[in-house]
Amino acid sequence: MGAIERNGHMFEVEYSILLQKGGVHVYKDGEFLKELEFTFSGNQPDPEQIEQLVNSYFEER
Repeated sequence: MGAIERNGHMFEVEYSILLQKGGVHVYKDGEFLKELEFTFSGNQPDPEQIEQLVNSYFEER
């Protein structure tokens, strides 16, 4: 799962299969802004789940 670039922001996904937890790290101009935490099941997060996290980030702003 690679990084997502949207509206001048970079979203980098990191996750642990063992812990079934992950985070989307939000950056703008190389500066860390926020971590969006999530849980999942299986071998990797669902790409739609990540997309929803990114969308909700912009809805909150």
